[in-house]
Amino acid sequence: MTVVVWIVEGTWPACVDAARTHAPEGADVVLLHVTGPEAPGAAHGAYAGLLGRARPDRDPGTRVEHLATAAGERLLAGAAQRLGRPCARRERAGRVEREVVAAAEGADLLILARDGDRTHLGPRSLGPASRFIVDHAPCPVLLVWPETAPSTATIPPPPPHPPHHR
Repeated sequence: MTVVVWIVEGTWPACVDAARTHAPEGADVVLLHVTGPEAPGAAHGAYAGLLGRARPDRDPGTRVEHLATAAGERLLAGAAQRLGRPCARRERAGRVEREVVAAAEGADLLILARDGDRTHLGPRSLGPASRFIVDHAPCPVLLVWPETAPSTATIPPPPPHPPHHR
């Protein structure tokens, strides 16, 4: 059995704890972190547009890419330590939602955490990337709350019936 655990800043401890609880002994656990293109792309673009046409060697986007990779490696190391059992660590770069779906291909379980509005139950508790992943995952998904789930009292009331249905 292969279990992929998506490691994201702020929610990863709940995912690792879920893997410790739900991944059977002997399962291959893969800790996955994806670095998105946003920050390095912005740095590349700003430098090229404003300052760097003649000096590509001073482009700060490359440094931002290295910093993002190092931050991901630190997250993966912390997650591996918390997991407390053998695991693989994978760092990917690209469109986050698509990289997670691609990494889950062939897996038996994908674990991720809610990353939207966590004060209410419902679909808004998933951010855009998580919603895409849940909708397109090629394997079963375990979706966890990074903290205690809100009360069922946070579910909005149903809409009223149209007048002709009463």
